[in-house]
Amino acid sequence: MDLYLIGYLMCVWLSSSRVLGGYPIWWSLALGQQYSSLGSQPILCGSIPGLVPKQLRFCRNYIEIMPSVAEGVKLGIQECQHQFRGRRWNCTTIKDNLAIFGPVLDKATRESAFVHAIASAGVAFAVTRSCAEGTSTMCGCDSHHKGPPGEGWKWGGCSEDAEFGVLVSREFADARENRPDARSAMNRHNNEAGRTTILDHMHLRCKCHGLSGSCEVKTCWWAQPDFRMLGDYLKDKYDSASEMVVEKHRESRGWVETLRVKYPFFKHPTERDLVYYEGSPNFCEPNQETGSFGTRDRACNVSSHGIEGCDLLCCGRGHNTRTEKRKEKCHCIFHWCCYVSCQECVRVYDVHTCK
Repeated sequence: MDLYLIGYLMCVWLSSSRVLGGYPIWWSLALGQQYSSLGSQPILCGSIPGLVPKQLRFCRNYIEIMPSVAEGVKLGIQECQHQFRGRRWNCTTIKDNLAIFGPVLDKATRESAFVHAIASAGVAFAVTRSCAEGTSTMCGCDSHHKGPPGEGWKWGGCSEDAEFGVLVSREFADARENRPDARSAMNRHNNEAGRTTILDHMHLRCKCHGLSGSCEVKTCWWAQPDFRMLGDYLKDKYDSASEMVVEKHRESRGWVETLRVKYPFFKHPTERDLVYYEGSPNFCEPNQETGSFGTRDRACNVSSHGIEGCDLLCCGRGHNTRTEKRKEKCHCIFHWCCYVSCQECVRVYDVHTCK
């Protein structure tokens, strides 16, 4: 996934608290300046900065699914922020800036590897879901991978066509990654690792039919996993990412950079693993050059010995503690039929933040 494009789409998404004509700003911008007129395709696609010709052609030919592409980017970044919520780098985004993550992802680090993987997976996931929901006329349900039904169930519902979503993500997100350098090779690899995660975790989802849920008849269809599960899986791949080194060699088209595993006695990365070749900053202190915001004033878990604990998250600087009163619903009672009544209680919490 091109990070410049991510920046554009995310800037649009971050404006979603404002509404124009009943639609969030990011949605209408994803569709172009004039939401009601899909005939303004050149204005729509031409307004997205940084598109290479292949992406521009794709945008104009498949304008109907471009909102799903934007939704997929949004989904990927939200998941990134969930997965890294307790770490020194917490997938911070910068509002109204095309470099949505600042300079953090300029380097070929683990963090960049994860963002490329989760954003590419998000695009594939959102496009696949959109097709299954019938919001696009150019795609629909998957009818190619059904096979014979199993014992006690039959095919039904709408099987999600993940291969189409993966194709869209690959054609659009990888269009810029055609340079013969190491960073393009890394981005292509991690993009594909994110998309492969979806295909590897497709599963049967079934529904029972019959009196009182007797499941006399059960219909099943192919479904994508929950995106949270994909995020958990890719976060594990981030933790075990393979460090690479850059090698240069001459081919008929000139000098080409490729990646080789840095420590050959370790397991070589597969197509499902994430790869990187530059080290990450420690993210403890603010640094404009690296894009680190530091961890001062970040909330930490005083009882944890993990990375989200005050010792590690605060980088040894210590932490402050304050009390905070919060109003919460309590003593809730269900009344027949059918509503719930609650009282309002004030509870006091200790809040710990990094010095």
